[in-house]
Amino acid sequence: MAKTILIADDDPAQRRLLQASVERNGFTTKTAEDGRAALRAVEDGGVDLVLLDLVMPGLTGIEALKEIRLRKPSLPCIVLTASGGIDTVVQAMQAGANDFFVKPASPERIVVSVRNALEMSTLKVEVSRLAKKAANGLSFDDMVADAPAMQLVVRMGRRAAASNIPVLVTGESGVGKELLARAVHGTSERAGRPFVAVNCGAIPENLVESILFGHEKGAFTGAVEKHPGKFVEAHGGTLFLDEVGELPLDMQVKLLRVLQEGEVDAVGGKRPVKVDVRIVSATNKDLAKLVAEGRFREDLYYRLNVFPIEAPPLRERREDIPAMVQRFVARFAAEENRTVRGCAPDTLAMLSVFDWPGNVRQLENSVFRAVVLSEGDLLRPEDFPQISGVKPRLLEAANDALPHGVVAPANDAAPSEATQPVPIFDGGGHLRKLEEVERDLIELAIEHYAGHMSEIARRLGIGRSTLYRKLREYGLDERMAV
Repeated sequence: MAKTILIADDDPAQRRLLQASVERNGFTTKTAEDGRAALRAVEDGGVDLVLLDLVMPGLTGIEALKEIRLRKPSLPCIVLTASGGIDTVVQAMQAGANDFFVKPASPERIVVSVRNALEMSTLKVEVSRLAKKAANGLSFDDMVADAPAMQLVVRMGRRAAASNIPVLVTGESGVGKELLARAVHGTSERAGRPFVAVNCGAIPENLVESILFGHEKGAFTGAVEKHPGKFVEAHGGTLFLDEVGELPLDMQVKLLRVLQEGEVDAVGGKRPVKVDVRIVSATNKDLAKLVAEGRFREDLYYRLNVFPIEAPPLRERREDIPAMVQRFVARFAAEENRTVRGCAPDTLAMLSVFDWPGNVRQLENSVFRAVVLSEGDLLRPEDFPQISGVKPRLLEAANDALPHGVVAPANDAAPSEATQPVPIFDGGGHLRKLEEVERDLIELAIEHYAGHMSEIARRLGIGRSTLYRKLREYGLDERMAV
């Protein structure tokens, strides 16, 4: 998703020059002829960075900068001026400018400054989000949730957060059910208090009772010290029971008692312990079906399923993919000390139409791998070989180093020799529909060029984004999944 740059300058010629410089490098622009107009544009939203002239009629650049800082403290601002005195620089930086340069500046200098400021802003947002997560204060504002399907989820989550009602988050594996649970906790009055997550499916059956409800010292062989249990750990906060459908039936009975009585019986304990815990549970299974099969208690099901929230799969919220990718790129580039700053447009188009059967988790891991594979500052389709079918450059270099006739393994092969013609007439001797012929031609091209999307698009004479759209329309995108 292209970032939007607001250019505020009272000189029309200067505005046009700046606009041309940033748009040539893939950014979108908005313009303002003075400080007041710049403030209105910032308040309207949709601005990622401001290029602000200091000398403007009415509201000056410094005054506008101070007002922007009050309204949008994290919005990057770069100031421009015709005079570069030290006093002016100090004044601009004290007012909150991220960078400063004297007009006329070279287009390269402007673009480098814009990119640096945007990358720093993205990293600050990510650091802030991670700090909130560590402090159990993550909220719905920290989530990527602009898609209509997610907006409904956010509204439901905010309603749930306003009370202590038990919440059941459902959805496919990898959709971000724990993130939703953390947002419910961080938006509630329990924010900042303990958020304890337990994966019920990952606990050995003989340890479930001890881990959830605690045990006294000597209660059983190996109990060398007292353990409070997850319910006591979460006292005053939220206990997140992930994959709650995996709980054994005997533990379901004990969990039901805790929910009803608000007290925990530790293994080997002499008396119950009162706990104040908000329960958020999650599952990727159909609990109603498990109830019908006798594998989940009906009374517990109704206790947990008071306020259900269904998290949509990633394929139903494709509008969020560009922002997610940018967030993942920023995080992994910083963690791995890489220079990657984003995705090429054709890469983003490819990622946006892929179905992501593993949902957000798969997207995150794919971006992580791509950041490590990438040798440039933008992620290319070949950095996602499982999706694009294009051999990574690192693998190509490895092949060059191998003895003649030996090829490193890859998930793509040489173009097929089979060139069966695409029929244009049906069995009755009539012309087939154009979309049917087109579908068969694209399918043949996928086989013939072994899924090399750049080559397929070039041979068919269409753009990559158009090709990916047609793959989806004709149901051929599944063939590209690995």
